[in-house]
Amino acid sequence: MKQPEVIKIDDVEYVKKSSVNIPATTLSGMKYCIVRTYSAGVFAGYVESRNGQEVVMRQARRIWYWAGAASLSQLAMEGTSSPGNCKFPVPVDRVELLNAIEILDCTNMAQKSIQEVAIWRK
Repeated sequence: MKQPEVIKIDDVEYVKKSSVNIPATTLSGMKYCIVRTYSAGVFAGYVESRNGQEVVMRQARRIWYWAGAASLSQLAMEGTSSPGNCKFPVPVDRVELLNAIEILDCTNMAQKSIQEVAIWRK
């Protein structure tokens, strides 16, 4: 039987915490996002600036390979359910990305999940 997402007690509605999408925490006002580029791949980190298709990110990790999410949209909303199978290399302090074609705001849950994936090294 499916668990209710909302319950009502004394005319007050309560929502299950896990069903609320809380925005990711910011860094000096910068939002935590996933950015997909035309040819450099996918990155997760804090968006410092955007000028057309040029995006500057801070504390960014390349999303080399992910598992446990069907798409980048799901990764941005829920994170990964399979962190041990993801390949996210070391974060870089700053990266300038050209030809950004998609910017997805992350939830707090997704940010935590992405940041907790072990650094992939060769």
